[in-house]
Amino acid sequence: MKRIGILSDTHSCWDERYAVHFKDCDEIWHAGDIGDIGILRRLREIVPTVRAVSGNIDSGEVRRECREVEQFEIEGVRVQLRHIGGYPGKYAPGVERTLAYGRIGLMVCGHSHILKVMYDKRLGLLHINPGAAGTHGWQQVRTLVRMVIDGGDIRDLEVVELGKLRM
Repeated sequence: MKRIGILSDTHSCWDERYAVHFKDCDEIWHAGDIGDIGILRRLREIVPTVRAVSGNIDSGEVRRECREVEQFEIEGVRVQLRHIGGYPGKYAPGVERTLAYGRIGLMVCGHSHILKVMYDKRLGLLHINPGAAGTHGWQQVRTLVRMVIDGGDIRDLEVVELGKLRM
């Protein structure tokens, strides 16, 4: 069993509540637009296993350390982590093919700043966009996601609201 914390679109914003909400996690996944590399360093102080991909605003150290797409298996689930992915029925160009070819069971992406959890019946996978955790963007509410993956079963998915974005 693995407890996973998921966030995206921090845009260099650190919030101490990331540590509060992810302290019991085994892994943290960041779906891009990290911003400052210090965000990843601070996440690694919470848990040693941080998987992250670069996003469209990332450059420099983040791009050198993080690939655009990560594919891995955890607890019997094939995962694809990327920044720009779209969602079931409206995937970004080329994404649907990589999901089908990789027999992906869980796709995690960011970019839209819109929290979305959907099941893709056609591809047989769960799609998660954790929304935006940072303060840059047009999202109404800042969000994180926590869940458990246990022997192929994805369960106990929880959305954590960090509050409204002040305009």
